[in-house]
Amino acid sequence: MRALVKEKPEPGLWLADLPIPAIGPDDVLVKIKKTGICGTDAHIFNWDTWAQKTIPTPMTVGHEYAGEIAEVGAGVKRLVVGQRVSGEGHVVGTRSRAARGGRYHLDPETRGIGVDIPGAFADYVRVPAFNIVPLPDAVDDELGAILDPLGNAVHTALTYDLVGEDVLITGAGPIGIMAAAVARHVGARHVVITDVNPKRLALAAEVADVLPVDVSREDLKAVMARLKMAEGFDVALEMSGAPSAFDQLFDSIVTGGRVALLGLPARPTLVDWNKVIFKQLTLKGVYGREMFETWHKMIAMLESGLDIRKVVTHRLPVERFREGFEIMRRGDSGKIVLDWSA
Repeated sequence: MRALVKEKPEPGLWLADLPIPAIGPDDVLVKIKKTGICGTDAHIFNWDTWAQKTIPTPMTVGHEYAGEIAEVGAGVKRLVVGQRVSGEGHVVGTRSRAARGGRYHLDPETRGIGVDIPGAFADYVRVPAFNIVPLPDAVDDELGAILDPLGNAVHTALTYDLVGEDVLITGAGPIGIMAAAVARHVGARHVVITDVNPKRLALAAEVADVLPVDVSREDLKAVMARLKMAEGFDVALEMSGAPSAFDQLFDSIVTGGRVALLGLPARPTLVDWNKVIFKQLTLKGVYGREMFETWHKMIAMLESGLDIRKVVTHRLPVERFREGFEIMRRGDSGKIVLDWSA
């Protein structure tokens, strides 16, 4: 089978020819139709400090996927060959208190598909049956391939009650844009998304009914005044990982406001804790998806009118994967989907 492999500890990925994975009794073999390129994949492609510390080589990468079941293990029930599926990219253990209590997203033994174990940038991927999520007819393969990052957006956005609230989102990458669409879908009043990349801000306005703000050109306080927001944002979702976004966020949020943090800083950053303490803010770190409540909610929202289709800006055959990574590196894209069906 074809597979995108980090063959060597250096920048790049290689399209290789590998054996189709053998599955165990509790696994399924998924024939991949479409995959999404994630920021994690870009880190691996670039071979940055995080990737050098994390990724063993050789490793088949990729964890955003949709396809159909090609084979089921002897112990697998309720899944059948030919069924359209996506799946949770975090493979959890069974020994920790969190896992035994059903809080799988908090399991410290979590391993990542395409990071710690062979991934989905391939014609076939082996996945534990526990991780498989069947796709309804309303969710086609392209949307199925980006459910993983949509899940990050949904998990972050639904951390707090957004109904009637004023929401600030810092970072207009694909996940930030999808979080903005979710916030609007569930009933937020004003949704403001900030960035310094005009292309991504334009995409945010195209995907969702939100107000994009280029904070390199426009003062956020002036935007708040224009919206008649007397005290500040009720909820902030930090999606950028940019140190400047923290100050922007803490200055703009109401006293007693609530903050969900998903963006990962490239390096340790200073935080003015006086602002956090004196404003009595609630902060929560968010990682991945709640298994499997987030999956239920995001699929239900897609079935009930949440429209994120336009966040996909590029569709490429897998043979043009290098082009996709270069577009992503320039910041000229939303989600990029690779087609494996040819």
